[in-house]
Amino acid sequence: MPAYCQMTANHILIADDEPLTRQSLYEILKIEGYKVTTARDGLEALGLIEKLLPEIVISDMKMPGMDGLQLVKEIKSRGLEIPVILITGYGSIETAVEVMREGAFDYITKPIVDNEIKVVIQKIIKQQELIEENRFLRERLEHTTRQRFHNIIGQNDKMQKIYALIEAVANSNATLLLQGESGTGKSLVAYAIHQSDLARRNNPLIEVSCGALPETLLETELFGHVKGSFTGAIKDRIGRFELADKGTILLDEIDTFSPHLQVKLLRILQNGEFERVGDTKTIKIDVRVIAATNQDLAEAIKKGKFREDLYYRLNVISIHIPPLRERRDDIPLLAEYFLKKKNEVNNNKKITGISKEAMQALLEYNWPGNIRELENIIERSVILARGDIVGMQDLPEFLHQTALPSGAWAPASDISLSCRPNAKSLREALKNPEEAAIRNALEQVGWNRKEAAAMLGINRTTLYNKMKSYDLLKRKTAIKGSLQ
Repeated sequence: MPAYCQMTANHILIADDEPLTRQSLYEILKIEGYKVTTARDGLEALGLIEKLLPEIVISDMKMPGMDGLQLVKEIKSRGLEIPVILITGYGSIETAVEVMREGAFDYITKPIVDNEIKVVIQKIIKQQELIEENRFLRERLEHTTRQRFHNIIGQNDKMQKIYALIEAVANSNATLLLQGESGTGKSLVAYAIHQSDLARRNNPLIEVSCGALPETLLETELFGHVKGSFTGAIKDRIGRFELADKGTILLDEIDTFSPHLQVKLLRILQNGEFERVGDTKTIKIDVRVIAATNQDLAEAIKKGKFREDLYYRLNVISIHIPPLRERRDDIPLLAEYFLKKKNEVNNNKKITGISKEAMQALLEYNWPGNIRELENIIERSVILARGDIVGMQDLPEFLHQTALPSGAWAPASDISLSCRPNAKSLREALKNPEEAAIRNALEQVGWNRKEAAAMLGINRTTLYNKMKSYDLLKRKTAIKGSLQ
């Protein structure tokens, strides 16, 4: 039986200056099987509490020397979490409010009814058992490595810290900033935060991809508009912030906000209010804002592209989501998850696993598109697999360059590049596979940058910069049509 099930509130201290009341309570509780100690006033009770540490205190409200409320204050000031039941001769709403405000668990009125005091005590015992159970489960959880947290897959130490941070901040109203490369799973982290928030999880989670819309469309998408506010506004429209009221809104690619929209967002974060486009009526909302970006906002501030005051409002709590190359030990776990998922989508497929050689190739690849790219490759492999196991022949050609000659695979921490002939630095070793992956994606889509970026799970700006660094932009003159 778990330790928390063995705990019972079996020691009760009674403090009352009336001998008859004290003796009556003593006999009632002794019959119920509790260990009972009595005190004649608050001062005597306080000395016994410090010495005996009872689980429950029952005290009269009016006593000479130190009354019941003073006793509650003294118990709390000493940091003792002992529930106190106060006895009063005059029950009223004002008395109840005062008692609860000072930290008493409950109060009962004279004349004391046996069943009433028994019910209150049982309520305390139940609460203490729940507190102890939660403490027991938390301690057990701290020593357990979780492979999954909501929809997030990962057992890497960095992911364990993220899980703990999400649990710590979920029930606050703090704004969060999620930072990480494209494809690392920022939307999954936002979902986990929303689902862990007891006050908001039954209300909407609204996600907005801010980088996908021009400023004018993004403004009306976020804040809504009224009929006639611009050409084409034929009726009123509710924006995403209103739809997310009492829930959560995820603003992805927050770095793409124009200065005008940054001001409107700052006002929401400060006051929880805004106006629809073309309207003068102020709307109040209660929304938790989660912002996400794959860019360095501090650098954007230096360049004058992002407001510093908005950054500090957004960055109340920051969560950095590591790229897949920094959590390679999660690759087998993720690959297994995606394999099962893609088997279900492709009903005619029953792929049972991945060969050691193919897994080694997955472990050594640099994953510029992170988890999204891994999912795409597993899906491709499941579709193309000729047998019941994904082999090297089922992986894209550029992954063949990363595979070890040996058929066995080991965890990423055991992989050593320096033990091979003509060993290169890690940067050099990883450069060629990334260039090959980008070139392969471009060739598959006729060098259309938009489609290639989507395939790789990165945005077009990131793709453009990588193409520039690998001199791949020069291919423009050799390809018919324009690069997008």
